[in-house]
Amino acid sequence: MMNKYGNQFSQTVAGLFKKIDGEYTSINKAATLMSQAIMKDELIHVIGTGGHSNIGTYELFMRAGGLAAVNGILDPGTLLSSGGLRSTRIERTPGYAAAVLDSFDVKGGVLVIINAYGINAMTIDSALEGRKRGIPTIGVTSPEFGDKVPADHPARHPSGQNLYQLVDVYVNCHMPYGDAVIEFEGMPQKVAPVSTLALTYTLEHIVIETVRLLREKGYEPPVWVSGNLPGGDEMNRKLIQKYKGRIRLV
Repeated sequence: MMNKYGNQFSQTVAGLFKKIDGEYTSINKAATLMSQAIMKDELIHVIGTGGHSNIGTYELFMRAGGLAAVNGILDPGTLLSSGGLRSTRIERTPGYAAAVLDSFDVKGGVLVIINAYGINAMTIDSALEGRKRGIPTIGVTSPEFGDKVPADHPARHPSGQNLYQLVDVYVNCHMPYGDAVIEFEGMPQKVAPVSTLALTYTLEHIVIETVRLLREKGYEPPVWVSGNLPGGDEMNRKLIQKYKGRIRLV
């Protein structure tokens, strides 16, 4: 039988998901931008701007049941596999994002910026670069967190801005302030962060709505089939041929 902390975590996550379910209007706006890009044979550029936010990119990139038109931006600089402290330093480095977007040939289509915190230099510069390049931008973030972080905090972009203030559409993932949600008596720091759950749940809602809109328009969504299923590799071959050379990591 699950203990009280486990039950509390389950209830908290269920409540979090219910809040995200209520974000249909913004989810629909984001999906509209994405479906329009796909119908124009453009790419959905996706970047998780630091540390565990990269999991959001992994969630959308070459994923069974996911959209194939995704240019997954996985720069080694912010990947935790390149070093945790290194990742933190780089996500706080102003100007770095522009070079990353250049190296992944980000132009046209839509740019999806994933960061629940929504305050670091990599995040804000990605949004500013999207605007500079004339690319519609979607932010998946938590204003509840960003609004509470002091303007002079070292994790912030020098401008002190938040992601949700800069993108064309933002979807609130409702990550609570501090991220972790379970408190043990006598411990100053809570445990069990929920940002990854919040981000991936939100992103899959956007994917679902994108596919719905595409089918509503009579357009066949480009969706990956699991390569672990019989015939999966053969079914994916056309998509690989379509996007190989256009998407850097395919």
